[in-house]
Amino acid sequence: MAEISYPFNADNANGGTSIISQTQWQAMAAGWAGDYVDFRLTTPGESLPFVASVVNGRDLQIGSGRAWVGGFYYQNTSTKTLTVPANSTTRGRKDLVVIQADISKSSVNLALRTGTAAASPAEPFPTRNRGGVWEMALYVVDVPANNGALTLTRRAPFTMGSIAAFPWSARESALLMPPNTLGIDVDQNASGGQAEVFRGTDGYVTTRHLGKTRTYTPGLVNSGSMSSSLRTGRWRWAGPNLVWFQVTINNTTSKPVEATGSNWRVGITLPQTCNAKGIQVLSGYLANPNKSSGMPNMLSITATTHPKSTTLYLSIPNYRTPTEGLDGLRQFPAKSTFSISGVYEANEFNE
Repeated sequence: MAEISYPFNADNANGGTSIISQTQWQAMAAGWAGDYVDFRLTTPGESLPFVASVVNGRDLQIGSGRAWVGGFYYQNTSTKTLTVPANSTTRGRKDLVVIQADISKSSVNLALRTGTAAASPAEPFPTRNRGGVWEMALYVVDVPANNGALTLTRRAPFTMGSIAAFPWSARESALLMPPNTLGIDVDQNASGGQAEVFRGTDGYVTTRHLGKTRTYTPGLVNSGSMSSSLRTGRWRWAGPNLVWFQVTINNTTSKPVEATGSNWRVGITLPQTCNAKGIQVLSGYLANPNKSSGMPNMLSITATTHPKSTTLYLSIPNYRTPTEGLDGLRQFPAKSTFSISGVYEANEFNE
């Protein structure tokens, strides 16, 4: 029959079957259960399953644990011992402790895959043949030359907190979840856009915005006023605690917007507070096609953050005496356009 489906209460003429083979089970179960140790990593320092140690020089003792491997569930309820073959050669070797599902044996068991001695030994790659042998790595065993002392390093994949979706209030909701939980703010109430979030051991952080870039109106710092329609900004979380932004200040008026009082440079505001642990440097440019205020038609801008604030200060090269280095930008000239974009570290963790 060309069409087969399973499992149903009874066999039928439409191709449905009630009893399936272990190969069919594997084909089905592998779709909902990947290879992993059945233990969620939510609390740092927590005791892990499948604890292993070296005894008597060549024996590995592996403790209890549970895992999904190749679509089958495995449980070790006591201590299992595996013996590592000796290595009397002058080159090292790497062996692999695996949890091995073997269809021919109709079972899942701990096993040792022996590597090849070499000047730069490589770990054996787990076998993954659906309907045959399917393996998940548990430990790599460094087997030194001349029967040196064995060392063990974990290789097993684990699970963490389930991915959660929040209609809104993602921060408050995620903080009530176990550590190491990924979440999605789906913005069901259309209050500010969709985002991916992570509740880790360091706290809550937005890892990235999903969908369109967000807009904001950058403010002017140490400067006279300018219509908000001439100040445009875009931004998004580009990674954990990292902000991408782009700002355009387009002074279309016939007058410069100058620094106020004794201020020696102007600035703009950023969409999120900068990290407190240092000054970050970004680059922009000022287009001044009419050479307003006696300034060149194009100037490079060096922008520096102010720690733990939203202020970005602007500086320009001294265009009259280059050896004087940088001066503060004291104005947005008439009919000029200032543009800047970049990525900076924010202060989501309140450092």
